[in-house]
Amino acid sequence: MRGGEMRKNSKAAIIDAAIYLFNTKGFNGTSVRDIAARADVNAANISYYFRNKNGLLENCFTVFFESYMEELEKGFSLLEYGAELCLNAMVDNVLRYQCQNSQLTRFILREMTIDSQVVREIMSTYHVKERYMFKKVLEAGMGNGEFKKHSIQFSILQLKGLLSMPFLNTHYVTEVLHLQPHEKYFADMLSYEISQWIKGTLCTEQQLHEKMLINI
Repeated sequence: MRGGEMRKNSKAAIIDAAIYLFNTKGFNGTSVRDIAARADVNAANISYYFRNKNGLLENCFTVFFESYMEELEKGFSLLEYGAELCLNAMVDNVLRYQCQNSQLTRFILREMTIDSQVVREIMSTYHVKERYMFKKVLEAGMGNGEFKKHSIQFSILQLKGLLSMPFLNTHYVTEVLHLQPHEKYFADMLSYEISQWIKGTLCTEQQLHEKMLINI
């Protein structure tokens, strides 16, 4: 194996090990030595790639939110085709990304509940962009008659709850739905159920009537 491949694999192994340990032992309960042992690398490799444990934490945040926003933006780009379609695409893209990366998602969402410098920076960048996109879609839907006149702020909070709760409360969700977020069917089911919530809670009677006519 060439040196470049070895370095790349060791970096990926460190990230995977850190995500697992941060989830099971907590960030403060995990040491650099623990991560190195699980990743089967020398502790010096962690210093080389990430400086320290905080650098590794920041990397996890960046990796998660860069991909999260990319998936959100793919859906947002469909706004010209209708607000409901756009919002459903945003939700579906984000859910599938989170399900495919359920361990990372769970850890990041838990860390976001802690008031820290990293979290404040995330709130002022990624979360501002996310709220902007949701707000634009909801405003567009209310403006063109697709959506009822709702509180945009509370609609955004409800959406965020639907997207994050299954990953923050995995055991509760498993007890209720008998499924776990990493299972493929979970993403299909949750995406469908949220689309039904969008239809029932946000869409106007006119929008529902028009859809029924199209389907006839």
